[in-house]
Amino acid sequence: MVVTKYSLEICLTEYPDGMPTENNFKLVQVPIPEPTKEGEFLVRNIWMSVDPYMRGRMREGGTSYIPPFKLGQPLEGACIGQIIASKNNQFAIGEYVLGMLGWREYWLSNGSDVIKVNHNIAPIQSFLGTFGMTGLTAYVGLLKIGELKDADTVFVSAASGAVGSVVCQIAKTKDCHVIGSAGSEEKVKWLVDQAGIDYAFNYKQVNDISTELLKVCPDKIDVYFDNVGGKHLEAALDNMKTFGRIVFCGMISQYNLKSPLPGPSNLMLAITNRLKLQGFIVRDHYDMLNEFQSAMAKWVGEGKIKWKETVSEGIENAPKAFLGLFKGENFGKMLVKIGPDPAL
Repeated sequence: MVVTKYSLEICLTEYPDGMPTENNFKLVQVPIPEPTKEGEFLVRNIWMSVDPYMRGRMREGGTSYIPPFKLGQPLEGACIGQIIASKNNQFAIGEYVLGMLGWREYWLSNGSDVIKVNHNIAPIQSFLGTFGMTGLTAYVGLLKIGELKDADTVFVSAASGAVGSVVCQIAKTKDCHVIGSAGSEEKVKWLVDQAGIDYAFNYKQVNDISTELLKVCPDKIDVYFDNVGGKHLEAALDNMKTFGRIVFCGMISQYNLKSPLPGPSNLMLAITNRLKLQGFIVRDHYDMLNEFQSAMAKWVGEGKIKWKETVSEGIENAPKAFLGLFKGENFGKMLVKIGPDPAL
């Protein structure tokens, strides 16, 4: 039963120039929609995800792989909620669904744009992270794009982040030698002690990333999983094996630049070392979702995959959580808890 009259949602008021601020967002109040047509149902959001790719949608006429957000309209993003009213016999009241209408408390669906979530398998918010698109991104990027082989040497930037931490641990299931960079000593400690990687370093504390990699990878790197770009990418290029593979997943160091930086000064090494450099978008690989979830369930059950979450409470704090991604405030997956979960 709907117990409130209004729904809160977050709109984009203007396209940011450089680093976004909270002034680019507005909390608005709208009537809660009602399912009036046959086949419709109403979802009350419980969890939503904020992700770096959303910055690419905050540019007018942007060239992201998804159209830009519309000003004055609620933003969009992955979310999980519970059905509270339904005129659809395939979606019952009380069921949990995953959709793309985050940044709001309530939304309508006809079932074509959602996936049911089984809360008995894992906590529902993990389907926004390790069991969801975050985990699939790591799985596809490392195994398909990166062509991971057993016992490879793997370097992961932003290794304690949502995607990076899963990449590290999948690589360890393949007996790889894994090195990760992170932005704090706490994150470095977790990567070694909990995620079980071989070596981690705080990139803010080393004099030169390339020198650090040479020290810990004297035989060079087979796979570099790039979440950062910039100096991390240049350092990896310095230390790749012949026929090594570089996976371009994200370049968070550049998302808020007002003008593009020049490319890596040492890109010629991609030719001399015959490197494979490939970017990818996870939505192109949904055919691997069942394979991925089966593998992930097995690894989690065996205790081989662990994860961290950083949680902000309340829809009104979603902009602050999003901005925190670019300040390194997240440890693992950044989530916003919008409302209570009655299953807990």
